[in-house]
Amino acid sequence: MNTNTENNTLIKVAHSPDSDDAFMFYALANDKIDTQGYQFEHTLSDIETLNQKALEGIYEVSAISFHAFPKISDRYMLLSSGTSMGDGYGPMLVAKENYSLDEIPQKTIAIPGLMTSAYLTLQMYQPNLKTKVIPFNKILAAIESGEVDMGLIIHEGQLTYAAEGFHKILDLGVWWQEKTGGLPLPLGGNVIRRDLGLEHCQRVSKIIKEGIVYSLEHRKEALDYALQFARGMETSLADRFVGMYVNELTVDYGERGKKALHCFYDEAITKGLLKEKPPLEFV
Repeated sequence: MNTNTENNTLIKVAHSPDSDDAFMFYALANDKIDTQGYQFEHTLSDIETLNQKALEGIYEVSAISFHAFPKISDRYMLLSSGTSMGDGYGPMLVAKENYSLDEIPQKTIAIPGLMTSAYLTLQMYQPNLKTKVIPFNKILAAIESGEVDMGLIIHEGQLTYAAEGFHKILDLGVWWQEKTGGLPLPLGGNVIRRDLGLEHCQRVSKIIKEGIVYSLEHRKEALDYALQFARGMETSLADRFVGMYVNELTVDYGERGKKALHCFYDEAITKGLLKEKPPLEFV
């Protein structure tokens, strides 16, 4: 829905090909809201690829891991909507054997990417690890084949691992919540390129937020659209997964979400995993 013919600015938007991101961007991708003349072009890539592309500043708007944000904060600012946080749940370590927590340092662990927040959080928990980078959607298969002992799973694997015969060794979202006294675990967010200028950044931010609200208010139609990105999940499971990562925190960080993100970076700095906290400016 494009009601302003005076503005034809092209905004390249990049996000993951997952049901939660598809749900989040449903309204924008399907012309359901007023885009005020902006032309939005969508690119779908896995999160580690998006992190790499953000280093190059390819897209005006992109989903990124919070682990990657310090490396791109000179070029991008955080949008106030679009965050994914694990509120009492999050990335999990799983295995075919029911290993103890003490055995984690001795095992080879598949991780979905060096710049993922899941990996940074795992390092906060246990800094001395033997890891192997494997695409997120091939991690369970790598455990099954014996290529690795454990895997750090993100996305819908968090809901399907048990049915596929895997044991949960550690839920990092639970660990983080207990460690921080109830805060959600920051995983990813949407960023916007600074060189658009503040006025454009604010207008685009408003449009993206309106799109997320639209999806939440038209849940069935947005979910029907998202199901094509759900990699075979049944509707009820996809709905549950979307609800985990698209919710009131996604509409706006709020004080709780912002506090969680500050805490996330402070902990990474304390553990020597990051040198300094990036500027946390929310457009």
